[in-house]
Amino acid sequence: MPVNFTFHSADLIRFLPETILTVAATLMMVLDPLVHKRSSSLFGNMSLVALVAAAAAAVYAFTAQAGAAFGGMLSIDGFATFFRVLVMVVGVLTVLPSFRFLDRQDAETSEYHALLLFSIAGQSIMASANDLIIIFIGLEISSIASYILAGYFRDDKRANEAALKYFLLGSFATAFFLYGIALIYGATGSTNLSTVHGVLGGPNAPKEVFVGLSAALMFVGLGFKVSASPFQIWAPDVYQGAPTPISAFLSAGPKAAAFAVFLRIFMTAFEPIGPGWEPLIWGSALLSMTIGNFAALLQSNVKRLLAYSSIAHAGYVLVALTARRDSGVAAAMFYLAAYALMNIGAFAVVSHLSGKGEQYQSVEDFSGLAQKQPLTAAMLSIFLLSLIGVPLTGGFFGKFYIFKAALESHLVWLTVLGLLNSAVAAYYYLRILVMMYMRDPSEATARVEPLSPGLRAALILPAAGTLFLGIFPNWVLDFAGRSSTLLK
Repeated sequence: MPVNFTFHSADLIRFLPETILTVAATLMMVLDPLVHKRSSSLFGNMSLVALVAAAAAAVYAFTAQAGAAFGGMLSIDGFATFFRVLVMVVGVLTVLPSFRFLDRQDAETSEYHALLLFSIAGQSIMASANDLIIIFIGLEISSIASYILAGYFRDDKRANEAALKYFLLGSFATAFFLYGIALIYGATGSTNLSTVHGVLGGPNAPKEVFVGLSAALMFVGLGFKVSASPFQIWAPDVYQGAPTPISAFLSAGPKAAAFAVFLRIFMTAFEPIGPGWEPLIWGSALLSMTIGNFAALLQSNVKRLLAYSSIAHAGYVLVALTARRDSGVAAAMFYLAAYALMNIGAFAVVSHLSGKGEQYQSVEDFSGLAQKQPLTAAMLSIFLLSLIGVPLTGGFFGKFYIFKAALESHLVWLTVLGLLNSAVAAYYYLRILVMMYMRDPSEATARVEPLSPGLRAALILPAAGTLFLGIFPNWVLDFAGRSSTLLK
């Protein structure tokens, strides 16, 4: 089907956020030979300025120039804007603790921040893409930068293993996704999501075997990116081996962007065959929640614990997708925002406590933290309680809306099993709280450094956001609800 590639000046505005991020990242690489590597404040501040400017540009593009761009390959709507801003907020919250972290590890800074901006630019493209080819391009831009960031410390064997495993398994997953694109193009003659939806819902729909196989292959690729079961095996090793701020970033930014693609593809292109793929998502949601929560019970390393927790939370979002309702899409969007804030905040505390060489990462290392740094312990308590789903936190309303959407779709058993999984998860989160408040200080907490301004902001901002979503959820949920209808 021919596509109109007529260029419009408004397209430049609609693509401005990605342009800002790409130009800023390229400028950092140009400046690198001219600036000493210890000038982390320069590149860090450049990253913050670029991310804030890109987020403002995303909001402006939506309010002033909303609509299709570049012949319908991009769709600048409320859904895209929500995830664009979300991944940029994740970027800001990743940069803030990175100032102290990079100085402590005596690491190069320009490449770190440039790769971070390139990855976020790819995620922003994924969020606004309305064409499978553009989704693939955004996915690769984000993934390649993420592979390098996972192994950023070349002399660290754990980082090398993490990057290699992430790269190899990610390449296989991407191949599955690309084969799925090829099949759906062969079956429908288009890669545009709206066009594919029209063909599959029309009287001349192609054979279900090809469409179903395409959906299954794309599910494999996207399931890997969101660390959903049974494609989650990479997550614990990568989260443990990667630099801690990058582990935080991987758990929030790429996951949010991949779920944006998940929702847009399955709720737009494959919506006419929803009854066919619903059992697949149902099973993956249950496996993700169960494997993630029960494996986390056995972990002593906090980064691995949060990795398995991330797998479980991917399962909760898949419950919302299984509902196949606008309310489910809105619940997934709200939950991803709440999860990004609470999880990246928890990782920021781990980064602060781990010390040079990231040697203090066990649950026991958090012993007595409340005695040494009450503010840090209080912030981590908010994040952990939100991860559990305690009222007055964003995590509570996130789970409430997800399970409400599931019940509205008569997914009673999935809802019951999801609630039981949430009860299991409370144990390993509360174990950290017990260590912080009911144990004597450990070697790690006794030697913990004072909070830097950047790290203080990286704790207070997401904590405030988590409480805001728990007290005033309608502010975000209403916008998510209006945006979810745009996928139809």
